[in-house]
Amino acid sequence: MSLVENKNVATNKYELTIKIDAEKFEAAIEKAYRKNVKKIDVQGFRKGKAPRKIIEKMYGEGVFFEDAINDLYPLALQEAITESKLEIVARPEVEVKEVNKEEGVTFVATCVVKPEVTVKDYKGIEVEKEVKPVTDEDIDKKLQGMQERNGRMVDIEDRTAENGDTVVFDFDGYVDGIAFDGGKAEKFTLVLGSGQFIPGFEDQIVGKAIDEEFDVNVTFPEDYHAEELKGKPAVFKCKLHEIKVKELPELDDEFAKDTSEFDTLDELKADLRKKAEEANEKLANDEVENKLIDKVIENMEGEIPEEMYEARIDDMLRDFDYRLQSQGMNLQMYMQYTGMNVESFRKSFREQAEKQVKVRLALEKIVEVEDIKVDDEAVEAEYAKLAEAYKMEVEQIKSFVPAEEFVRDLAVNKAIELIKDTAKVTDKVAD
Repeated sequence: MSLVENKNVATNKYELTIKIDAEKFEAAIEKAYRKNVKKIDVQGFRKGKAPRKIIEKMYGEGVFFEDAINDLYPLALQEAITESKLEIVARPEVEVKEVNKEEGVTFVATCVVKPEVTVKDYKGIEVEKEVKPVTDEDIDKKLQGMQERNGRMVDIEDRTAENGDTVVFDFDGYVDGIAFDGGKAEKFTLVLGSGQFIPGFEDQIVGKAIDEEFDVNVTFPEDYHAEELKGKPAVFKCKLHEIKVKELPELDDEFAKDTSEFDTLDELKADLRKKAEEANEKLANDEVENKLIDKVIENMEGEIPEEMYEARIDDMLRDFDYRLQSQGMNLQMYMQYTGMNVESFRKSFREQAEKQVKVRLALEKIVEVEDIKVDDEAVEAEYAKLAEAYKMEVEQIKSFVPAEEFVRDLAVNKAIELIKDTAKVTDKVAD
């Protein structure tokens, strides 16, 4: 392989002309022949035994060219990128310009590179910090949450169903007198008033008694996810089996003893307040950091290639799809349920992707300008933290997280600390 030319053709775009010599190309053609010969039938020869020259005569000299080029170009491209010292930020577009046995292969890779940016006034940024005070209402809500989590379900038999009750019932749905998929269930549990079912359904269970059989008449919304049910009137034949209500424990010292390490309710409240204040302090610090980063982005100048945003969206979609798969779903199913197409779904990630790209470019520029370094000791310490967090050996972590990328991330974190340490933060009194 040889890098013939490295040409800047536009802002943040280069063309690399790369040549693979005839000897390497011939070796790749022979490799492609040996790989494919078993699949080729040639009259007069046993399957898999036809000479290469015969096959090339029958199907053309270039019959194995495509496989040979596909085998050679990834390594040739990577070597050329390394030699060019370009920092590529998106998958290159490759076009074969010349191919023959005598001269080998010449192809051109159009590469989008990391843009040059400038960042001004990233030190001494002025921002306000507002720590939200913890109110008695906040503590009451936390106690109510604890009550809910420690409540118990009690059967109700002496009255009809009311909003807020948990009911257990059967339902069987029909549209135009015909049962439809997903419209039937037995012993289904529902909290009345939760809005889990389509509008009007839950209201018609209110006032019904245990063992009562009744019809629920509703109309599916026009924007319902199932196309065949949109806007259609439906009848659900129902039978109510159980009515339950959650009984909450009293908020007293016994509650504190049962649900925490404290002996009194006052001690529990004090602990809840302390933790809430710490959480609000952390939230305020996070908001300060976000404000500082936003200001750094505002002060950055540079022409960022569209391909960087698209590549970041691709990464985000892959991560999202991976999380969906861990929940037994995939991206296609998710878009079907939400009524989105690929274009609209990608668009929903656009703003976030743009910010992430800009933040990274700005911080990496600050690392460069400030000549921020990360010593080996700090790197090893961070590897050890990751190993401890994931209960893995350090060497395993290193195999998953390449050192060069890891060091770059640590340097970026130090740039953030520099911005925060030099910022002028004033406290704002909350309303």
